[in-house]
Amino acid sequence: MNRNEMRGKARNVKGRLKEAAGVVTGNARLEKEGAAERKGGAAEAGLGKARRKIGDALTDLGKTIKR
Repeated sequence: MNRNEMRGKARNVKGRLKEAAGVVTGNARLEKEGAAERKGGAAEAGLGKARRKIGDALTDLGKTIKR
């Protein structure tokens, strides 16, 4: 897991907590803010995962070429 994935997952959890707090308190602004943060976190985690997969593929390719 790389830095982007960890940051994205943390933002996702933080957004979920904000969103839930907004629902419980009836605060629509907090709920929307949490939903936006959750979506941003999910996107960042997805980007990190893609970067990791590309790095793994390049490493495997390099090992194959060395043989």
